[in-house]
Amino acid sequence: MGSLSAKVIFSPSNANTNPFRLHQHHLSLPLDVRPTTSNAALRCSLATPPSALHSALIDLPSSSSRPAPSSSSSNSNDPPPPPPSPLPHKENTAPNWNLFQRVAASALDAAEKAVVQGLEKRHPLPKTADPAVQIAGNFAPVAEHPVQHELPVRGRIPKCVEGVYVRNGANPLFEPIAGHHFFDGDGMIHAVRIRHGLASYSCRYTRTSRLVQEEVLGRPIFPKAIGELHGHSGIARLLLFSARGLCGLVDPSHGMGVANAGLVYFNDRLLAMSEDDLPYQVRITEAGDLQTVGRYSFNGQLQSAMIAHPKVDPETGELFTLSYDVVKQPYLKYFSFKPDGTKSADVAIPLEQPTMIHDFAITPRFVVVPDQQVVFQLHQMLRGGSPLVYDSTKTPRFGVLPRYATDASPIRWVEAPPGCFCFHLWNAWEEVETNEVVVIGSCMTPPDAVFNDTSVPFRTILSEIRLDLGTGKSSGREIAPGLNLEAGMVSRKKLGRKSRYAYLAVLEPWPKVSGVAKVDLGTGEVKKLVHGEGCYGGEPFFVPSGNGGGEEEDDGYVLTFVHNEATAQSELLIIEAKEMKVEAAIKLPSRVPYGFHGTFISSKDLQAQA
Repeated sequence: MGSLSAKVIFSPSNANTNPFRLHQHHLSLPLDVRPTTSNAALRCSLATPPSALHSALIDLPSSSSRPAPSSSSSNSNDPPPPPPSPLPHKENTAPNWNLFQRVAASALDAAEKAVVQGLEKRHPLPKTADPAVQIAGNFAPVAEHPVQHELPVRGRIPKCVEGVYVRNGANPLFEPIAGHHFFDGDGMIHAVRIRHGLASYSCRYTRTSRLVQEEVLGRPIFPKAIGELHGHSGIARLLLFSARGLCGLVDPSHGMGVANAGLVYFNDRLLAMSEDDLPYQVRITEAGDLQTVGRYSFNGQLQSAMIAHPKVDPETGELFTLSYDVVKQPYLKYFSFKPDGTKSADVAIPLEQPTMIHDFAITPRFVVVPDQQVVFQLHQMLRGGSPLVYDSTKTPRFGVLPRYATDASPIRWVEAPPGCFCFHLWNAWEEVETNEVVVIGSCMTPPDAVFNDTSVPFRTILSEIRLDLGTGKSSGREIAPGLNLEAGMVSRKKLGRKSRYAYLAVLEPWPKVSGVAKVDLGTGEVKKLVHGEGCYGGEPFFVPSGNGGGEEEDDGYVLTFVHNEATAQSELLIIEAKEMKVEAAIKLPSRVPYGFHGTFISSKDLQAQA
């Protein structure tokens, strides 16, 4: 491994620096990185072979620039935390291609440059596919970070918060060469391990089949479902990828997913998910690092993708989930797993057209399936458009299916109230007296705001939707009108049962998160923790205190990452849930980009990890 020398000048805005030049091993050296903003500077002089560059990564502060512990978190005589250990060396393995494959690769690369990129240049990228918009600022990717222990803590970490908080997110390994949506990035998990009041941090890519192949090839090859696959250029990219597959230059048979959205701990395994593939098992090491075990099929039982939001029943320990297909019928399947990982038979749920179903809900007796207006129409690509569209002619509805049904015949469809499109559902429960199923979700307008450019103001309002199973009618009310709330949860102990509180991200200004809201679902009362000027966070995660069976529903703590865009400092906040006040803040050694969903795994559960 060659020598690595770097001079790094950190200033408040180095989040705007191009991060790809720090971690793409195929770039020529020496490397000179200059940020685009006047108030930041980052210059690196690297003398190292390409195979070592990606391993050494590194947007990490040097020991001299690492944030010092605050006076309230440690004694001034305490020794500084140890520096991070170096990342393991990764060999730059070239593709083992025969003569035909090398010729085919050159020809297809030339076709991509001449034809595909030519088609893409004819039309300006919409904001929802423009990398300069989608991965700017703290949406930009970071490098992997090895475990760093004994992080500075402001305040006191509660004794009940003992385990590891993990959060998933999109973190593209390579700089996009065409359109890119934030959802398209490679999955990276950020982990904060807490033991005996001390905290460590690491972040690692989930090493999907897609990422591993692109890492060997040294550039992005797999098509990006949202950013690239639109119009004639999208068709051309699909044909190009198919040709590369036929020539053996890539292998899509082991999945094409990015595993960047959801996380669930089930059957003694941490699973990383995106709805375009099987989940990936990731192991948390004793030291607090992350290791990808591999694509997980539940011992060969699972042959289709899973959505990113499976539900684990807090009483039975079963996992319930959905799988949707955009090409062939059945467009939607429902299935479940026993606590030991034994899978049920698939239940095909009939839909007239393939529909994006990102989330659903459970009750003790039912699963609640949204069939909404964002659908897949692949023929729109022939007309130059996106295959993911808002169908304003479609009437949204909810399907209520007995959760142990063996087929879809007993499903009851109930039309949703006007203007109802829920990207996420936070909970559902049954009210036997009125024969209703109550669904709690955030109603988003316009429904395709996440995927397509629109001039309509963005709203996502926490709402209650009541489905009358007797009359087949529904009603709805806004619980917290005037406040954009997304990304959150109810207590896991209350999943599928009537809950009083929800903890949600304040999505203002869209698409950033300016605070955390605790909402009383009955009264609509809101308690907010605002992160402060220039500080933005992500999804809150509620951890019960676990003091016994008699604690109140909000007896616990809320965990969330927060980033200060002025200082480029990221922290994990631990918030006392009753009063919504910060109990502790863990300073992190690396910038944590804005991301998606997380979970908390207790130390007790970690001991049983497979």
